Amino acid sequence: MTDYARKMSLDLRMIDENAYSDHIDNKASHCAKMLNDYYQKYDTQKGTQFVFSDLGTYKPGEWNVYSEIKRKLVEDYHIPSYEIRFIQECKNEKAKKAMVDAMNRGDIRIIFGSTSMLGTGVNAQQRAVAVHHLDTPWRPSDLEQRNGRAVRKGNLIAKEFANNKVDVIIYAVERSLDSYKFNLLHNKQLFINQLKTNTLGSRTIDEGSMDEDSGMNFSEYVAVLSGNTDLLRKPNSTRRLPPWNQSVRTFSVSVMPQRESWQRLTAPCPSIRIKIKEAQSDLALFEKRVKRDTEGFFYQIKLIIKGVEDSTDIKAIAARLQEIDEKARTKGEYNKIGEIYGFSIMVKTESTSKDLFDCSVNRFFVKGQESIYYTYNNGKLATDPKLACQNFINALERIPKVIESHEKEMEKVTANKDVYTNIANSSWKKEDELRSFKSKAAELDRKIALTISTNKEAKGDVEHDKSISISGLPNQIDNKQSKIHEDSEDGRSQGFSSKNGGTNSPIYRRLDFGSIYIAVEI
Repeated sequence: MTDYARKMSLDLRMIDENAYSDHIDNKASHCAKMLNDYYQKYDTQKGTQFVFSDLGTYKPGEWNVYSEIKRKLVEDYHIPSYEIRFIQECKNEKAKKAMVDAMNRGDIRIIFGSTSMLGTGVNAQQRAVAVHHLDTPWRPSDLEQRNGRAVRKGNLIAKEFANNKVDVIIYAVERSLDSYKFNLLHNKQLFINQLKTNTLGSRTIDEGSMDEDSGMNFSEYVAVLSGNTDLLRKPNSTRRLPPWNQSVRTFSVSVMPQRESWQRLTAPCPSIRIKIKEAQSDLALFEKRVKRDTEGFFYQIKLIIKGVEDSTDIKAIAARLQEIDEKARTKGEYNKIGEIYGFSIMVKTESTSKDLFDCSVNRFFVKGQESIYYTYNNGKLATDPKLACQNFINALERIPKVIESHEKEMEKVTANKDVYTNIANSSWKKEDELRSFKSKAAELDRKIALTISTNKEAKGDVEHDKSISISGLPNQIDNKQSKIHEDSEDGRSQGFSSKNGGTNSPIYRRLDFGSIYIAVEI
């Protein structure tokens, strides 16, 4: 059935040449007209054109779409037959190169071929002004390769006479396999682009902006070919949503630090205030216990270290401290090794790297009454015995500096309290607009779902009719003797007009046939 559907969307004569006749509104007729339009427009410059189709390729002695379009060009538009060639005529690389050279000289004006034979390795872009796609390939890369025959550097005619752009014309039949294939291309390209941009990890897939740089994206092609205007509005509205979501995320990230500062200030027990109170309490207790002379020096340092508890010899105490520094392994925990003025002396083993090797380093602290650990010289002991013993008293003497540091931090946060509060309580400026947009998008989704449901019900009513019709045409495949004919009642007698009533619109659509073209900048 897939093969039948492909042939039907290209030309009914692909199914049975004898059962069906030519039609003024089939792809071959429209393509021939478009080819002649570009031929005449760039006749002075000898502009060239590519025509791609993987179906109905040239075969001598058999009816095919290539030969049919060439016949129309020669008989109806009087284009010399020698200026129209098929890439399948080349039997070797030498003949292919000669044909490419003739294209670049302008001796050949129109060339037909498939993706495999004409889509790669053909550098005939020097005079190219248009690329025509009679069918849709299965892979996004194939469509890109086709367009790349003309949309590339070295295109002299497009640069000088076409604003450095090449027109890409895609011919498609509404409500046919063409719509399905565009949808398939859209999903494949979506996955590829998100993989390339490292956005595949997200749980949502962006269907509107990935391929918008190339103009009209695949989802819009699907909408045009389906004939449902709501589907055309869907990708347009979906494209606007990702920038808004990104803006919301950026706003949230920007206000996060201010909200954290605001939460610290408004919390029941702010951590900064608690630390200040703890340090002030430790300082009061230290000053109460320590004894100084008139010049501020200590009478005697009350230092007790495990293993030498009863010793007052500075050298013995320092030797024990060095032993602990060398042998202690606490695995990241604080272990008590002594006291000074009633405060616990702690050691902690930390892992570090030096010269690409992992090693352990011990740091010494004096623990306050609650949760603060005071340190001096980053917790490292001096090699001199006297200075090693003074490390802990020096750590306690830094309590006023610890209080000062926390108070400055508190003053800084308090000074900006109003600013933090305003920012923390602020909301995104376009929140109402986004809410309204999402509401409209949801309503559009409901309309589309209702349309699909209605179509399914209508399809069920006529399910007893096993015949197959093409885009509203009355012809049935089962009836091999029926011919395509015009039916003024279903609208095919209308001219091939643009969507908005003009003739130069980039999107052309009819009830049973449509062609889409975009200008691609080189």
